[in-house]
Amino acid sequence: MTHREGRALRLIVLFTVLAGFVLPIVAGLWETARAAFGILPAIGAGEWSLAPWRQLFGLPGFGTSVALTLWVGFGSTIISLLLASGLCALIHGRKWARARAGRVLAPFLAAPHAALAIGLAFLLSPSGWIARLLSPWATGWNLPPDIATVNDPMGFSLIIGLLIKEVPFLFLMMMTALTQIPAENHLRAGRALGYARGLVWIKIILPQIYPLIRLPVFVVLSFALSVVDMAIILGPSNPPTLAVAMTRWFYSADIGLLLPASAAALLQSVIVLLAIGVWLLAEGIATRIGRLWVRRGGRGMVSGPFLAVAGAVTGALMLAGALALASLLVWSFAWRWSFPGFLPESWSMQAWLRPGAGWGAAFAESFGIGLCATLISILIAIAWLEGEDRAGMRRVGWAEGLIYLPLLVPQVAFLYGLSVAMLGVGLGNGRATVIWGHVLFVFPYVMVALSDPWRALDRRMVGQAATLGAGPWRRLWAVKLPILLAPILVAAAIGFAVSVAQYLPTLFLGAGRIATLTTEAVTLSSGSDRRVVGVYAVLQAALPFASYLAAWWVPRMIYRDRAGLNGGRG
Repeated sequence: MTHREGRALRLIVLFTVLAGFVLPIVAGLWETARAAFGILPAIGAGEWSLAPWRQLFGLPGFGTSVALTLWVGFGSTIISLLLASGLCALIHGRKWARARAGRVLAPFLAAPHAALAIGLAFLLSPSGWIARLLSPWATGWNLPPDIATVNDPMGFSLIIGLLIKEVPFLFLMMMTALTQIPAENHLRAGRALGYARGLVWIKIILPQIYPLIRLPVFVVLSFALSVVDMAIILGPSNPPTLAVAMTRWFYSADIGLLLPASAAALLQSVIVLLAIGVWLLAEGIATRIGRLWVRRGGRGMVSGPFLAVAGAVTGALMLAGALALASLLVWSFAWRWSFPGFLPESWSMQAWLRPGAGWGAAFAESFGIGLCATLISILIAIAWLEGEDRAGMRRVGWAEGLIYLPLLVPQVAFLYGLSVAMLGVGLGNGRATVIWGHVLFVFPYVMVALSDPWRALDRRMVGQAATLGAGPWRRLWAVKLPILLAPILVAAAIGFAVSVAQYLPTLFLGAGRIATLTTEAVTLSSGSDRRVVGVYAVLQAALPFASYLAAWWVPRMIYRDRAGLNGGRG
């Protein structure tokens, strides 16, 4: 009976995922594709045509936007993978270093992209902290220099911002993958044969864990090729990357740009697919070259300098990220801060004392939407995993692919089409649709965070509960959920952080009428008072950090008596 119930539960959850996640993406892509080929009845376009593509190719700066997209996407992904691999090799086998690295890097995963980008803009701009630190004693500047350190035409500041977010993500994915292979044995064996630590890692360990992190690498590549909020704040502005350009066209006063914008959105999907194909081709070439290199042998220490550089560069990036987040707080309390002073000359809480002017409502929207999206995602994830347990099923590849689908398909490629499809079936663009849009992207991260702890649960405890007469639902509520409380709360904290950071789903599915901390911060970053922008960005960063703090604190408070009892026994 349990197996039958489990299969029924799994089918219900699978249907929910298909109907709630996959179908909207397909519908959004279909509507975007129709508009890309001239069909958009809302503006009177009803004939199939290639005119939107001709118009797109003729728009000023289109070619440069595509080139910038490829440069930023591939450049940031390759560098992130190299740095994460180098850092893993550097600290692998040193438990104290692994724990410390995890604690240092985790906050940068929690920080929303827009908040981090705004802080980096404060840090790297001609009047930012770095210029102030070096002026005038090292630079001779008494006024901010006229140089493009942010929104530079080559996108270097955007690449730096992406690296600060992507390196910790790939590093933690690699550390998780290392638990699935006998890495310590390989390292000891290689060292005993005289190979350098880095060489053992590169030749033996990395080829085994790379297939396990391939999907996260594709997620990073897709995100870097289609990022919008960070690109608006840090990226080139004239012309911008393709994702930013098409967002501007979608919200232009000229409705004639909707069709070429849809063509650009479809092209963005093609670019991501081709990029993944090119990456797979490069993997094959690298594999052949690597095999030849391994067969040649060699125990040299050539890897040592690379590992040192990877560690130093990663440290510099994380320091920049920490200073960027600190600058948000300083600017939010600054009153008078003239260049080249390193700290404000006077301080004020005036920007904080006006919640009714905007940030109070945006804070409430972000918190409410994030809470609802996270709860829904946690319930679906628990139902998915519980159905898997009861049915006695293992993880299925194609089902796992459905979970990652919203992360692999560029948001800009289907969100506008999805908003059109929703209007076509009579669903308005409001708070409920925004919550649903957030769930599309929150659920994959919740599943990734929760699935391994859930599957690693000692089944003997569940079996003992069954022998005592506990049914499947009682075993879930009385055994699994209490034991897995900490991982569930961590997954919830990750999901909440993802929801707070969502920009495009809020913008498109809310039709610009739902103002969250993220949408307001991105909008204000283009030229508003830095003090006000600092308040929004600080609040946006504070919500995820508060959720992580709650995930750490709540289990300790609930089980504090049990912990004390265990300590007394020990």
